[in-house]
Amino acid sequence: MPASPPQALLQPIAININFRERVVKNPLKITKQNHQENQNIEELSKAAWKNMAPFWPLENLIACNPLQGFENLPFEEALKMASTYFEQENLPKEIEEINRQTIKWCQAFFDQGQATIKMPNRHLGFYESLLQIIKFDSKIHKNSADKIKQIELMPHSAEEAINHCLKELKIAQDEHEEFLTLMLTTLPGWASYVKYLGEWKCDEKNHHDAQIEYLAIRLVMTLLMWPKAKNLIAWHKKNLAETKAKTEISEIEKSEKTYQKDLLQKLLNSSKSASEKNIKIPDAQFVFCIDVRSEPMRRALESKGNYETFGFAGFFGIPVKIRNEVTNDSYSSCPVLLKPKHEVIEKTLCSDLQLQNEIDGFKRFGTAKKLYQSLKYGFTTPFILAESIGIWSGGWMTFHSLAPKTANKLKQNLNDLVRPTSKTSPSLENLSFEDQLSYAKGALITMGLTSNFAPIVVLCGHGSTTENNAYATALDCGACGGRHGGANAKILAKILNNRKVTQGLAHQGILIPITTKFIAAQHNTTTDDIELYAEEEEGLDLEKLKLDLKAAQQSNSKWRSIKMGDNFSKNSVSHVEKRSVNWAETRPEWGLARNSSFIVAKRDLTKNIDLDGRSFLHSYDWQMDEDGSALNLILVAPMVVAQWINSQYLFSTINNIAYGSGSKITQNIVGKIGVMQGNGSDLMHGLPLQSVFSKDNESYHQPLRLTTFVHAPTDLIDQAIHKNEILQKLFGNSWVHIFCLDPRNDKIHSLQNDLTWKEC
Repeated sequence: MPASPPQALLQPIAININFRERVVKNPLKITKQNHQENQNIEELSKAAWKNMAPFWPLENLIACNPLQGFENLPFEEALKMASTYFEQENLPKEIEEINRQTIKWCQAFFDQGQATIKMPNRHLGFYESLLQIIKFDSKIHKNSADKIKQIELMPHSAEEAINHCLKELKIAQDEHEEFLTLMLTTLPGWASYVKYLGEWKCDEKNHHDAQIEYLAIRLVMTLLMWPKAKNLIAWHKKNLAETKAKTEISEIEKSEKTYQKDLLQKLLNSSKSASEKNIKIPDAQFVFCIDVRSEPMRRALESKGNYETFGFAGFFGIPVKIRNEVTNDSYSSCPVLLKPKHEVIEKTLCSDLQLQNEIDGFKRFGTAKKLYQSLKYGFTTPFILAESIGIWSGGWMTFHSLAPKTANKLKQNLNDLVRPTSKTSPSLENLSFEDQLSYAKGALITMGLTSNFAPIVVLCGHGSTTENNAYATALDCGACGGRHGGANAKILAKILNNRKVTQGLAHQGILIPITTKFIAAQHNTTTDDIELYAEEEEGLDLEKLKLDLKAAQQSNSKWRSIKMGDNFSKNSVSHVEKRSVNWAETRPEWGLARNSSFIVAKRDLTKNIDLDGRSFLHSYDWQMDEDGSALNLILVAPMVVAQWINSQYLFSTINNIAYGSGSKITQNIVGKIGVMQGNGSDLMHGLPLQSVFSKDNESYHQPLRLTTFVHAPTDLIDQAIHKNEILQKLFGNSWVHIFCLDPRNDKIHSLQNDLTWKEC
């Protein structure tokens, strides 16, 4: 039975609760023994949470391995453990009822603005605020006076509450950790989101205690609703003894060997036939993100003229928080593995009067949006709203469905009238000259662009364009925290166009001609349009470049449409543009589906190979990396992110219910955080069915572990592995396969589980 809507419970609560501080008549006194027990609970909590992977909210969906907590185990063993914890289809009916009530209150407490009536006293934290409210929830205590009294006597401290509940439930001390783990794994979606709050957003108020408080509430509800919950341990042990991994590792290995054999042969042949690097200066150079969707676009562009392309992480090596001058909104535009070091303000290129008009327009738009939302999500106003604008809304939906491109253009024109926008430019006032010089040098050396500069160097970030898509940010740049990468491209372009910076680089051996201009751009991965942000640059003739970009777009859009299985006439560009603005489109693009490999090498090695849009391509020249520092950075940051992406697609394919999010058709958005199936499921994490399946029972993504290929001496790779525990874990436990083409002997080697090399 689906959980009751949280709003229905909150209305009487808002009237009846006296919101003074709760007076707890608790006989438990804080003693030295209690302090020691609290420390033990903290350690048990950390041990329980280690099995959970974090889940990022819809505003910045970051791919993550759902089995991240088991990466310390060999891959095959991890599959069995995960199957036992996360893939059980028949939970005890008691824990299912506890889950319903937990889901209901998680929706209310963690809501990010969807609900019109906010849960009271959220500032007290999850544990304390719920303890004040659940004594009014008969679904939990069944109107039992004893259970209501139990709630009132619960300790203030979440740690003490956990300890108290474990004792009352008579959980054996040596089973405490396992029981706490089961409190998380039997409702993994919300637990994953709480882990994100506790470990990735813990710098914000009330989030640093989120994990311990969530466990405390789970235990309190369990004590009230299932006093014999220690039976959960026996249920789990039985499953552990009987369960086999539901994923056939042999099928995965067979597919991996077939893919690797073909890839390695192509790379080896390319290495043997590669000629000396062409010393002819290109007409333009493009630096794309390593995203697999960039690979076919790079190939298409290179075929249109004398162009050279590079691959680099889409945040361009600059860890910043970007704030818009008009909206004052800010976001971190760098990989989640990093913390922003600077705030960059995007300033509008307009007069003060125009700026004020834009700020006023934004405020008007926000006010209208809030009013509409309050009417839409209120208790009685939705009926009035439907009667008032129902005919207009129905007509607009019909128009939008029949002519999505025209409807989208009309909507954009109306938005521009209400909320005009000007071009923006990043302000570098918060980046010192030393920082700018360091970022410029680091980016150029890591991507291998230190000489032979073209007159135009285009730094190309990327993002997607979709309508009515809860997973929109999952299609944007993961290196920019699930945002568009154009802003970071603008920052690096502005730095590299600074003559003081180029003079500093010259003193360090990187000579950039005075005639070279750096231009920021953004690649729309849904339509393959590339927008240049520096058309006003003096002395640059960009007409031929724009024509070649359009030709590459046409070529790649045709390739993309074929991959989507579409029937289109002559204009494939128009077809993909229509897909990008169609509000009813469940599959606007394939995203990173079928990703399989991560290649670290110069472009010469892959330029003449059709990699079918399945490879992350990171430019790298081992001869410019004597100490191995650049390779170390590539393996511990971009490659780890690629492994997260690869694992998310892999597990969303092999079990879309346990590790994905099911069909988009039956999803509902929860609190602007994530999605659930129907109106009362767990918070779903991972990718929807339409992102990895071409049909309900036919997968498009091929579930393979990531194959990493590095063109460098084995010694340099060994240095990175021995320095980093994460690499030892991923390679040693077969979460990632790694191969090396050693340039000293032109032989391919594979890394074994004992971290030694074997010639292929």
